[in-house]
Amino acid sequence: MQMSRMGSPSIGMDEDSGAGHALSDFLLQLENYSPSIPDSVVAYYLNMSGFESQDPRLIRLIALASQKFLSDIANDALQHCKMRTSSQINQNSKNQKGPKEKKYVMTMEDLVPALQEYGISAKKPHYFV
Repeated sequence: MQMSRMGSPSIGMDEDSGAGHALSDFLLQLENYSPSIPDSVVAYYLNMSGFESQDPRLIRLIALASQKFLSDIANDALQHCKMRTSSQINQNSKNQKGPKEKKYVMTMEDLVPALQEYGISAKKPHYFV
């Protein structure tokens, strides 16, 4: 095995062709995938930020990354909501039986800490205070 300039082992031809095959399979799957965020919305915001691409696979890849980012934030907010409501339920009533299936409502109380984990600061508008 040869060492490259950076000190890491170089990839052999067999491993390189396997990675290329996996990448081409991924790109084919990406063409057939329809993300939650429409391509036109992603393309609009990419154009607004100065990025222009005619390749629909690239736009779908960015849509997929955006969808993953938003779902991570929503999941973190859900965890904050569950912790908040479970502590409220424990404080209010210890012997009462609660409903079998709880419905959670995302509030700014839950969303702000989840966004702060990703370096985004969010505040309530002054007319909601």
